Amino acid sequence: MSRSFLIKPMLDEDYPLIDYGKGVYLFDIDGKKYLDAASGAVTANIGHGVPEIIEAMSEQAKKVSFVYRSQFTSEPAEKLAEKIACLLSADLNWSFFVNSGSEATETAMKMAIQYWQEKGINTKTKVLSRWVSYHGITLGALSMSGHPLRRARFVPLLEDFPVIHPPYCYRCPYQLEAPSCGILCAKELEIAINRIGSDKIAAFIAEPVIGAAGGAIAPPEDYFKMIKKICEKYDILFIADEVMTGSGRTGTMLACEHWGVVPDIAVLGKGLGAGYAPIAAAVASEKVMLPIIQGSKSVMSGHTLSANPQTCAVSLAVLEYLEKHNIIAEVETKSDFLRSQLEKLKSQFSFIGDVRGKGLLLGIEFVENGATKEPFSRSEMVTQKIVNLAKERGLLVYPANAGIDGVNGDAIIISPPLTISNQEMWELVGLLRETLMAFSVSIKTSGTTGGA
Repeated sequence: MSRSFLIKPMLDEDYPLIDYGKGVYLFDIDGKKYLDAASGAVTANIGHGVPEIIEAMSEQAKKVSFVYRSQFTSEPAEKLAEKIACLLSADLNWSFFVNSGSEATETAMKMAIQYWQEKGINTKTKVLSRWVSYHGITLGALSMSGHPLRRARFVPLLEDFPVIHPPYCYRCPYQLEAPSCGILCAKELEIAINRIGSDKIAAFIAEPVIGAAGGAIAPPEDYFKMIKKICEKYDILFIADEVMTGSGRTGTMLACEHWGVVPDIAVLGKGLGAGYAPIAAAVASEKVMLPIIQGSKSVMSGHTLSANPQTCAVSLAVLEYLEKHNIIAEVETKSDFLRSQLEKLKSQFSFIGDVRGKGLLLGIEFVENGATKEPFSRSEMVTQKIVNLAKERGLLVYPANAGIDGVNGDAIIISPPLTISNQEMWELVGLLRETLMAFSVSIKTSGTTGGA
């Protein structure tokens, strides 16, 4: 092929052509092996090339791959919705299937607004969110996102939904430490609600562990309990964006379970299809659905390929695979090992400022000065350099933003398939160490202060 007609992320960059995947590895057409320590985009939860999933995909394709949701339902869609209802806590029972996390968070936003309309309250149309957050690239989802770099081109088209600081303990905006800080970043929500007026606010949305916008920022222990209490006090729905954290990524089906909090709407994606099919879901509680059932009887959202039997059959097979092999139960042990190894790397490389995260969603933030937490200059493009150095060595890591402004900071996410073995984790750590050594040499050569 003399030229490519495909619009890739960077139009002037050459991307390796992948031939096949097996387990935690991907192989390009030249035979080079890559350890997928990013699960693609924190997606390939059960690894690549799993025979059971391929078989489920093939069997459904022999029956029917598409029916339109306003004309028919299908057995895979019904069974998948039932499976999710069984796996999630409390009364999170109603699944609306879409094709991506962006569509799912936007659907959740619409469901929250419609909930109040069905109750005869038409003023509650705002959905509050946090800075240093990412909920998707469609306009509604991007409006909820506190990701300055991704918002920048489209600001005139977006709503100003981000209003409070994230629970970013490494860079606390109050210069305090949890829990003695009183979790002021959660209490900010109440201040914002009173400024805007609870009569205008439909919901508050948050990622349990902040992903691409912050590099796996996990909250202090009581943060989400306080958030949920504030939402209940002011009659505001709580939406948990579990696109990245859900489906077992942190060691529970929903990350919110770690803190004993049940959202009014949970959003699943990425690991729900584990990369084998494009699928996501907005999962609503009985509370949210009841006025809609008693009112218009229709959620105003949907896409041509929503709930199609092919993707639903694949997703059902993924969830059954997780259950059959008891994979989620092993995440915490693997996380403890991997995090301890990342902490050892932190002690070896002064440019590692913070190691954080939950389960197998772990983040590393890089700084020029460890004592002052001074970030590298954006012009240094540190995140991209480290991602590239890792890729050269056959290791895939996920780039993330960092910094309290969401602009000036560098981080990567380590999020291998949940099926990764101990031996493969040792290999991951070894390749990452080689990557960081190479970066250390490069910054010494360029004269910047970080080093080993």
